[in-house]
Amino acid sequence: MKASAGRAWLLYALTTVILWGVWGALSGLSSDYGFPATLVYGVWALTMIPPALIILRMDGWRLATDRRSIFYGMAVGLLGAGGQMILFYALARGPAYFIFPVISLSPVITIAMSFFLLGERTGRMGAVGIVLALAALPLFDLAPGGDGSHTAAWAIPALLVMLCWGLQAYLMKAANNVMPAASIFAYMTVSGLALIPVAWSLTDFSAAINWGWSGPGLAAAVQLLNAIGALTLVLAFRTGKALVVAPLSNAGAPLATALLSLAIFGVVPTYLKSLGIILALVASLLLAMEPDESSAKQTQ
Repeated sequence: MKASAGRAWLLYALTTVILWGVWGALSGLSSDYGFPATLVYGVWALTMIPPALIILRMDGWRLATDRRSIFYGMAVGLLGAGGQMILFYALARGPAYFIFPVISLSPVITIAMSFFLLGERTGRMGAVGIVLALAALPLFDLAPGGDGSHTAAWAIPALLVMLCWGLQAYLMKAANNVMPAASIFAYMTVSGLALIPVAWSLTDFSAAINWGWSGPGLAAAVQLLNAIGALTLVLAFRTGKALVVAPLSNAGAPLATALLSLAIFGVVPTYLKSLGIILALVASLLLAMEPDESSAKQTQ
């Protein structure tokens, strides 16, 4: 195996970072134009269909239908989509600057499970990168202050989202060990579509909703970036270690978002977010440079 092939996971992971970084910088536009987040979820689920069809076609339209594959695929999808539903609930009851730092620590769960259950290990450089990435993640969304009027009603939902997304990333790696990536993404798409009625029921239709191109049209264009990024993340987990891919993608994406927001919208980061950017940059470089064991074995 050539070294370049052995590090294909890095290309996929960096593609996810870029796509999710742009998505993060633009994701709030739909709501700003009067299209509620619950309906954005429905649009996102629909945008999963094109990449799912493309990856299935590339895999010869083969869909793994054994019980184990169905379980893994639906579990990965429902944990991701279900976490998004719980996030809506949490954001309705607490401030985003408290909730997102909690959720951003989901790689801790992925790393722990991958270490103990999958037996994954990394070198010193990778270990330092993981620690720096985990330290950087909460800083991207942490905003000191607040009026103190919020209760702790958001805390348990936020922890549940963190658990869902951390477990999802672990299962995504475990699923890649036993079934094709195309089938994983197909089941993710199906599970996302299955929860559209839930998002619809959570929508406040008494408020004015923008049904024009700046509403669902803009949401579709932005959410397609998220959907394609989800596909490249699945492919990154295919050959990359979960305890490296998870912190790299979770730290790199907000780093890209922060830099794009600064370049496009002139949003100047706070001192905490600036520190997060520096830590994430160093962490991403260390994780990207971590030697690939499979390639190293081939050259011995």
